[in-house]
Amino acid sequence: MPLLDTLRPKFPSQTNGIYRFDYPEVFVLILTVVLLALHFDFSATSMALLIVVSLPSLLILIYNYRRQTSFWTSNIVIILLSAVIGSIQLCTVMSISLAALIALRIIISSPENQIRLVIVSIVTVIVFYYVSVILNSTQMDCHDSWLPPVVLLSSMAVMLCQFRYVYQKYMGHQQRAQQAVGRLGTMVSVINKLTRFVPPQIWEPIVKTDAPVSVSNKRAKLTIMFSDIVGFTELSDSLSSDNLADILNTYMHCMTVIANKHGAVLDKFVGDGMVCFFGEPSSQGARQDALDCVAMALDMRREMRTLRHKWRLMGFAGLYIRVGITTGYCHVGNFGSNNRLSYTLIGKEANLAARLESSAGKDEILVSESTYDYVCHNYECQHAGAFQLKGFDEKVNAWQVLDPDANKGQLSKWVDHTLPGFNLHLNFKDMKDQDYQDIRERLNLALERIKQEQEKVANTIAAESQRHND
Repeated sequence: MPLLDTLRPKFPSQTNGIYRFDYPEVFVLILTVVLLALHFDFSATSMALLIVVSLPSLLILIYNYRRQTSFWTSNIVIILLSAVIGSIQLCTVMSISLAALIALRIIISSPENQIRLVIVSIVTVIVFYYVSVILNSTQMDCHDSWLPPVVLLSSMAVMLCQFRYVYQKYMGHQQRAQQAVGRLGTMVSVINKLTRFVPPQIWEPIVKTDAPVSVSNKRAKLTIMFSDIVGFTELSDSLSSDNLADILNTYMHCMTVIANKHGAVLDKFVGDGMVCFFGEPSSQGARQDALDCVAMALDMRREMRTLRHKWRLMGFAGLYIRVGITTGYCHVGNFGSNNRLSYTLIGKEANLAARLESSAGKDEILVSESTYDYVCHNYECQHAGAFQLKGFDEKVNAWQVLDPDANKGQLSKWVDHTLPGFNLHLNFKDMKDQDYQDIRERLNLALERIKQEQEKVANTIAAESQRHND
């Protein structure tokens, strides 16, 4: 699309509320043929040219005053300009002046029409040149008169007006483009903020494909995880709102990072709990979805150990999570109305995952029988019993997923033990080679202090015993 077509209003031709004429070349055409008639004393040839050119020019002037430019109007204007060039037998100064107007009109026309306009111009010049030669046996004399400078000046004036109009429109377009860039930047910033409230698996396809969004859902096989912090409600009664918010935000941030790493859809936060699922909108297969979900739950439990150590140093009691996982068919998709939608899941299996989470002990991951069948060959599980869960008539068998490091003894990547007055937390995954010597020295210092305290207690007991004997 040419620049002028982009800048010019579509219909009618108007700038700042003032109507304008988009073919100022017509004024030069009328002026030229009138001056030619005067110069040649209204000869038959000049009068014929005056009638042939001025009548269509006047029609264009009247018809296109409040209309947009078109290919056919531009074509007629170029034919008239070319006819005058051919009729004056290529008089140098005047021909160059009118040819410049033709070139300007071709440049600001649509690219797909430019070649056609060039061909029309050349053919018209040739045809009218030979017609002029036949009608006038002698060459037309228009070199040593006042006519060429007048036509040249008028053509230059028209070209300057056109260039000024284009420049003004270009500056206006540039200003609007800058405003559009500013609005686009603001919109992108707002969208980036809003996407934090929606799972990336949901908003990314909408942004990439501009897919329609409506109330719709489908039945799909999902692996669902419910988790929360054990004893968080009791803890909230003893903490200030600032400390409580800090703990909850830290916990949710770490768990969200892990959920995104494993490709889970983080459905919602419910107080101190969270709901995630695998299987929609993309699935790796039911078995792999179940394995990914259990791997995510194990990572969350390990991360909770690190958080628990940090919170203990801040003076808070140890916090643990509990997790319930099941696999089965649910309805998942957009629920709500056309004004407000929520991408979530509903169904009996979601309720089962929530009940399993409520039945789990601290730091336990309970999975239903359907999930156990998928993951039992990859993770060591222990039968936790048959639970009578609310909303289920029959007892539900559940298995506890054991930590893969639990039976590795000294090869475990985690050492975590807590007693009153004693807290040991070792995470070998995060240790650096240069840290081992410092850790060993601090453990030796702790052992010396334990030995001293033990001897002091032994001496105190011996003294008490001696006193009783005396």
